Order: sequence, then structure tokens, then C-alpha cells
Amino acid sequence: MGDVTIRPANETTPGDIQVVFGTRGSACDCQCQRYKLARGEAFGKFPVEERRRRLEEQTAAGDPDAEATSGLLAYLDGEPVGWCAVEPRANYHGMARNQKVPWAGRTEDKSDPSIWAITCVFTRTGFRGKGIADALAAAAVEHARAGRAAAVEAYPILTTPGARITWDEIHPGTPQMYAAAGLVEVAHPFPRRLVMRRDFP
Repeated sequence: MGDVTIRPANETTPGDIQVVFGTRGSACDCQCQRYKLARGEAFGKFPVEERRRRLEEQTAAGDPDAEATSGLLAYLDGEPVGWCAVEPRANYHGMARNQKVPWAGRTEDKSDPSIWAITCVFTRTGFRGKGIADALAAAAVEHARAGRAAAVEAYPILTTPGARITWDEIHPGTPQMYAAAGLVEVAHPFPRRLVMRRDFP
């Protein structure tokens, strides 16, 4: 597979992050902002440039002394190739208001900062199938633990073997990658979506 390294996004550069997000397609359009929208904001109402600016601010890219960052970047032999969004669940304001998957049938305190969430994992075209997403998921768990999280959650999608699946669908990750990182299923709110979690002692 080559030499894969994972770094907190604040220890990378804005340029490396944008290499991973690319210049077209869903990742470039989203800039990991869909779950971050403040009350009253509509995703389509502010341009990609503003989403990119917000991502740079949230990651604190280029500031290795920053107290917090919003994700991790994967490198393969020094080339930036993958992204994982992981931070306190309460930071995902849009998810708390508009997403049903994390909350259906559960009595969770949405404002609890000690519960972290992994909301997006993806690998650049041309570098997929090399275990990079698995490495990111495992690193995200350790990143949450180092951040003194009480637990970390993920909300993967169940895939059908042989079925074509788009980036839009698969960005939450798969159960297999999270199981390998030590998360277990705690809820199955919809036929194709799970809630998986790892609690830290």
C-alpha cells in the first residue's frame, strides 16, 4: 500500500486539504459544511468559496499549535489522499437540527461535548481500495480519545455487494471500517443506516 500517515488537519496546509477535496464533484462542493450549518443557513445560499473559507477556519490548517481542528488528513508516500471529519458531536449544528439518523429512537443529549462524531471519510479518486479509509477511521478513534472524548460515534451506510454506490451515499463510511476500529452497533434507525459507537473507559 505504501507509507500511509495520518495528521490532524491543523498540522497540514490549506493547499493539501484542497488537493484532497479536488476542483469538482460533491466533495469540492460540500467542503464538509453540510452538517455544520448554523440555524437559519441554507446550504445552497452561500458559495463554494465561503464553504472553503469556513473549512480552512474550522481545520485551523497551517497552525500546529491550534487547540482544536475539525478533521484528519491522510498522506500516501507524502501525497495528500484522504480526509476524515471528526470532532465533538455538538459542533455539528446542522446534524443536531436536521439529521434523523443519529437521534432516532435514542435519548441523547445533543449538546454533550464529550461525545465525538465521525461524519465523513473519503479518499481521492485514484487512491481508493488501498485501505486509506480504514486507516483514517482507526486514526479518528485515537484522535477522539486523545481529545478526552467519552465516546466516538459514526453513522455508516449499509452497502449491497456489487451495487453501484456514489460518493454522496458512501461519505459516512461503512460498518466494516468502523468495526475494525472498535466501534459497535448501538442503533439501526433506518434500513441502510446504522449508529456505531465506541466508549472510552
